[in-house]
Amino acid sequence: MPESRRRRIPRTAVAAGVTVVLCTALGAASARAAAPDGPDGLFLTVSGSGDTWIRGVRLSCPDTRGTHPHGAAACAELAAVHGDPEALRGDPHVCTREYDPVTVTASGSWRGAPVEWRREYPNACTMDAATGPLFRF
Repeated sequence: MPESRRRRIPRTAVAAGVTVVLCTALGAASARAAAPDGPDGLFLTVSGSGDTWIRGVRLSCPDTRGTHPHGAAACAELAAVHGDPEALRGDPHVCTREYDPVTVTASGSWRGAPVEWRREYPNACTMDAATGPLFRF
């Protein structure tokens, strides 16, 4: 039998090459999954004094699912302040001086930047006056 001039590549080398290619492809896929390209989203909560009650909603901008009752207005307000809840213009109006504290939180991402925000207000009216439609749910 004549000897072939082709060089034989050991099966272990082929298997190692395939493993490297698969690991690289899977690593790239998981990196894409970890950094979603989808819409920005914030999980918003409002809770009563001592966490006696709590409610929350997910706001995705643009609000395509309609989970927030004032989603379009809330997204517009966030866009105006570049996703910084501390800078919200709110909806100034007169409130009573009743002390019934509420705590609001916003966590998630805005245009790829992480958002972690928490604030306590003396009552729900002052919260609404300060934050406008964002926490109206």
